Amino acid sequence: MKRLFALLIAGLLPLLGGCEMVVFQPQGPAARSITELINWSIWWMLLVVVVVFALFTYIVWKYRDRPERQGEEPPEEHGSTVLEIVWTVIPILIVIALTIPTMRTLYDLEKPPKGYEDEKPLVIHVTSADWKWIFSYPEQNIETVNYVNIPAGRLVLFKMTSASTMQSFWVPALAGQKYTMNKMETELYVVADRPGSYEGRNTNFNGRGYAHMQFEVLAQTPQEFEKWVEEVKQTAPKLTKEKYEQLLLPTHLGRLTFVDTHLQWVNHADPHSKTYTNPELYRGHGYQGKIFIREDNYKSSSTCNDEEQKALESDSGGEHHGH
Repeated sequence: MKRLFALLIAGLLPLLGGCEMVVFQPQGPAARSITELINWSIWWMLLVVVVVFALFTYIVWKYRDRPERQGEEPPEEHGSTVLEIVWTVIPILIVIALTIPTMRTLYDLEKPPKGYEDEKPLVIHVTSADWKWIFSYPEQNIETVNYVNIPAGRLVLFKMTSASTMQSFWVPALAGQKYTMNKMETELYVVADRPGSYEGRNTNFNGRGYAHMQFEVLAQTPQEFEKWVEEVKQTAPKLTKEKYEQLLLPTHLGRLTFVDTHLQWVNHADPHSKTYTNPELYRGHGYQGKIFIREDNYKSSSTCNDEEQKALESDSGGEHHGH
């Protein structure tokens, strides 16, 4: 038995060593508050596990079978009022200790983080479709697919909806998970502490292609962000209604960039808007484009060579490289 347990631990350690544990490396105030709540919960769960296993070990050892106890009849046990109160009150206290911080954190996540309450947010509309993410910048009048650039150190408000099925928006390094639903709108405040490249993904089971429904959040310095916006306005193609409806078909795409947004034709958060579902096309859903050319596109942007850039443009349909 001991040998089997040792083999099990030895087999799990290499797997755990490959985990990035992004949730425990927060890069923004929202993610940091979630990490603190997770750590708080883990300590309480660890306390429960240690106490239970200690009592289990003590009971097994104390009442183990021994030669001098052969034929011994154990005395009849009667209830203990003190013990009944103790093991009723302790779980209640544990539940209270977990519930209060959880509720406080959940309500705080619905508001701008501390220090950013009076700041005007950069509003970005997020639309999920099968199987891609569409980001609309109404103030800048540009739209991107499968990547979103934001200025680091600035409050960003994501207004999220879906063009078809319900999906789940999650950037573990920056914020918690939130659902996107057709004809509804959810909101998520995000601040990136520093420039960097962060992975986002869909965490909702909604068909064959959901597992590859990733996107990149590229936090830039404010100067880099403004420069990127100007480059997009000068070089990206114009988004048309026909092109947008093609984007909504069940396909895997790489990174795309456009001038104009689809908000001028349809706002999927509107209860009376059209629903774009195409279940007859789910069997064959195109090709998967490349969203991340390297692990960290921000750190490596200065070393991007021509071949990598051409590959990225090719995967994104040749529209725009997105940086």
